[in-house]
Amino acid sequence: MSESTQTWDVVVIGGGPAGSTAATLLADRGYRVRVLEKARHPRFHIGESLLPANLRLFEKLGVADEVRAIGMVKLAAEFVSPQHDNRTQRFLFADAWDKSMPSAYQVRRSALDDILLRNAAKHGAHVSEGCRARDVAFAPDGSGATIDAEHDDGRSEALRARFVVDASGRDTLLANHFKTKRRNERHNSSALYGHFRDARRNEGENEGNITVFWFEHGWFWFIPLADGATSVGAVVWPAYLKQRPKGSSVETFFRDTIALCAPLAERLEHAELISEVHATGNYSYTGDMTHGRNFLLLGDAFAFIDPVFSSGVMLAMQSAFAGAQAIDAALSNPANAQAALAKFDRDVRHGPREFSWFIYRMTSPTMRNLFMGPKNPLRMKEALLSLLAGDIFGTTPIWHSLRAFKGIYYIAAALDWRNSLRAYRQRRRNLRDAQRAELSAN
Repeated sequence: MSESTQTWDVVVIGGGPAGSTAATLLADRGYRVRVLEKARHPRFHIGESLLPANLRLFEKLGVADEVRAIGMVKLAAEFVSPQHDNRTQRFLFADAWDKSMPSAYQVRRSALDDILLRNAAKHGAHVSEGCRARDVAFAPDGSGATIDAEHDDGRSEALRARFVVDASGRDTLLANHFKTKRRNERHNSSALYGHFRDARRNEGENEGNITVFWFEHGWFWFIPLADGATSVGAVVWPAYLKQRPKGSSVETFFRDTIALCAPLAERLEHAELISEVHATGNYSYTGDMTHGRNFLLLGDAFAFIDPVFSSGVMLAMQSAFAGAQAIDAALSNPANAQAALAKFDRDVRHGPREFSWFIYRMTSPTMRNLFMGPKNPLRMKEALLSLLAGDIFGTTPIWHSLRAFKGIYYIAAALDWRNSLRAYRQRRRNLRDAQRAELSAN
């Protein structure tokens, strides 16, 4: 049959970490898999900091050596707080509950995503780059779907699939199709970011650590890369972006924002901006559904949470492992499809939920105090480090300790009720401003 009339077992929309991982795993199981990727790799993407939990997933995919070759070793996450005299608190992954995951990598996403997509092709997935999925029509009888795609040379193509995987990232193809995408009611942020050369890094083995700088409008990331560049970004409330003066460029506003954080500005004092400065809005969202009878949503196609814990790639790949298992169960034994997809739903919601409790409180004075003065009664620090490492999907018994940490947080917030109330009111104002900005934009 011609390409335009072929029927595939699975069509994967998107060739990022989620889509490439799912395609690899499904092809390994013997399914005929087609990947539609709108860009041509390597292509730029933000989100360069990985978690230790990622490394086990790379091993399972057979790409661990390739990722190691492009990565800068990351031993810890560091936090710098202006409320604590700009002191640095370092969290070593080696001190987590499970001592077998002592490090991660910082990577150029263009290189990482290219490795993962080529790996999918090596494992038998049919990869089409420069091919954007425009629409998906599901058969009323549940027998499959037809995907309308457009190649960058102008050709159109219709594909039939027994199962559809939406790994379209922030394009959120199926969430838009079903109108299930929602602004995150509890958190909303925007970002400014660029790459610098000759930024002042840590010395020795800690050179590759990620540093998070809190400041009055949000927080900054500082991510050293192996090629000498350093990724720097500001995650701020959307209302802050509205303060950019008319006639001021995004680059100028970014530099002015960096100047508001003295310890970061010092590390960039002799650095040179070597990239365009990007601005991204509507940074946090979620969807009402994770799957349907013959489709599911992976990674950012379902939800995007604030990246303060560098969880994006790990959650995307983990959702792909869960998704591939669910699809295999649904296609190989349709009687088990409903149970398999229900388990996928629980798995894919688990990660964003566990990270979000901390994300929603990261700018509160109580959370800053706890992060800047960590203690380990009931192994709470070890459990927190396991969360920071992404070790939340296995059998590591961290949950009682994390619940204890949350209890300590609530008690400390109550004792410091004046500052807690002030921070809560400011947060509510920021959320209302974000909602008004989104409504005016629409």
